[in-house]
Amino acid sequence: MNHLENYYANYDEEGRLTSKHGQVEYRTTMKYIHEILGNRKKKILEVGAGTGRYSVELAKEGYEVDALEYTEHNLEIMNRKITEEGLTNIKTHHGTALDLSRFSDESFDMTLVLGPMYHLYTEEDKRKAMAEAIRVTKRGGYIFVAYCMNEATMLQFVFGKGNLWNCIDNKMITDDFHCISEEKDLFELSRVEDINALNEQFSDITRVKLVASDGATNYMRECIDSMDDATFEMWMRYHFTICERQDLIGATHHSLDILQKL
Repeated sequence: MNHLENYYANYDEEGRLTSKHGQVEYRTTMKYIHEILGNRKKKILEVGAGTGRYSVELAKEGYEVDALEYTEHNLEIMNRKITEEGLTNIKTHHGTALDLSRFSDESFDMTLVLGPMYHLYTEEDKRKAMAEAIRVTKRGGYIFVAYCMNEATMLQFVFGKGNLWNCIDNKMITDDFHCISEEKDLFELSRVEDINALNEQFSDITRVKLVASDGATNYMRECIDSMDDATFEMWMRYHFTICERQDLIGATHHSLDILQKL
């Protein structure tokens, strides 16, 4: 079992997205999926589908879904949920974002890459994952790519939790405070300029929106989780008014890049 498989075998990913603080990221992503798709029942591919939080819900809404997941633990949970729901319009696959060869060119109206970029550590792998997502998406279709952002980790983990000197001693931070990750570190961290540089390598996509998926939420997780429902709904309203503000994108924990294939 590698680092990634071991992590997800012992982590409650489903619980994270159903907590109040996790709902912000989930509801934000679903909001933009629905805005793009409208009421059209299109074909969706989710690459790195995890436990199926998005794929299963979209299948329940009537979309035709293919869900690909790398870790066996998450795949088992997703398959169990599909069976319990009696869904017949979703297919699951074991595989990675680096090889979507089982899918033909331009097969999907929307391709969701909501986890793989968290765990790809080389520019070559990021390019390959992006190229594959673009290839299987129809012209005029959409690609949603999620990223974990650098500054949130610098603020909360490196400085906030007193890990600065350990990170410096282990050469985990560049001179300009960009975190350096390896597979054992589990999460690759990006800045807006990194996302832009990756996109610029592909002439057949254009950005629709770059969104802060959870904004300030994870900086005040305990406060968010303790909110009553009415207050939490006001938080969501506030979040939706600022999540597209580009001056705030770099500080979010998770970002969502919405692209269209030309």
